[in-house]
Amino acid sequence: MSTTNINIRVDSSLKEQAEKLFSELGMNMTTAITVFLRSAVSYEGIPFEIRKNTPNEETKAALAEYEAMKNDSTTYKRYDSFDDLLNEVTTSA
Repeated sequence: MSTTNINIRVDSSLKEQAEKLFSELGMNMTTAITVFLRSAVSYEGIPFEIRKNTPNEETKAALAEYEAMKNDSTTYKRYDSFDDLLNEVTTSA
């Protein structure tokens, strides 16, 4: 069976993390990519679910609270700067 080269560009940090992971799994980058490609061909598609990152319920609640705070300046105190907030917190203690 003949082989060919594939050249890809990835973030260097991602590459290092992947190489470490694959090494711990007993394979190198070439083997890992070959496993992925064989799996994709066998599966006739991407062999795992691809979806957008959806926040969990706690994050959704925090975002909703932020929106409420942002839109209701009478209920939630606002500061012109972080220093103003810090000064109030440190002088109130």
